Amino acid sequence: MSSSRTLLGILTPSSNTSLEPLTSALCAAAPGVSAHFARFPVTEISLKPAALGQFDDEKILAAARLLADAKVQCIGWSGTSAGWLGLEADRILCQRIEDATGIPATTSTLALQEIMRKTGRKSLGLVTPYTDDVQQKILSNFASEDMACTAEKHLGISVNFDFSEVSESELTYMVASVASAKPAPAAISTFCTNLKAAHLVERWEAAYGIPVYDTVSTVIWKMLRMTGYDTAQIKGWGRLFSEVA
Repeated sequence: MSSSRTLLGILTPSSNTSLEPLTSALCAAAPGVSAHFARFPVTEISLKPAALGQFDDEKILAAARLLADAKVQCIGWSGTSAGWLGLEADRILCQRIEDATGIPATTSTLALQEIMRKTGRKSLGLVTPYTDDVQQKILSNFASEDMACTAEKHLGISVNFDFSEVSESELTYMVASVASAKPAPAAISTFCTNLKAAHLVERWEAAYGIPVYDTVSTVIWKMLRMTGYDTAQIKGWGRLFSEVA
């Protein structure tokens, strides 16, 4: 494998149509970096047993093994299931991926937690497309991980494909709403990798003066850091890449 290339393996929900084009566009801003994707079945986000069962580690590990064939240097779960399953689920998953493939692994949610910790930010404004009960689970799990969600907006959607249909204007309204909370959150997260949001982050940060951590971007930030890549050279995708080392 050429040492001049940085190959990132991305685990992708099967019904997701946003994270691949956004991730590829982000990586195009990072010289020498390319993203490679493997899917596993995810169509519904809810607390129903069948929906929770979509995140069975064996299905995800099968996809991770396919990424290992491409000799990627890091594997990232570009998804937010740990929000409602609990962050320990992602910690266990990463260890299992590493054990199965010999390749280090991370996730969007674990990266978000690390970013909050590194920056010393304790309060978060949360923007998601999820249902009431899923959102409440996320708020509870984040509170137990020292991330207090002091403002939130959610849309009540459970069909994963439909998340990608949320308009730019709707997302901007939601981000503006949590940004205007009193007191304002220390950071905002657009928390779902099937929202078309990552490319809007720089605009929102300029408008509202609050860092925005999109979960398509957080996993790429962490993967690049794990490979020793200098993320400061990535421009146009928000403060995360230049400000958080």
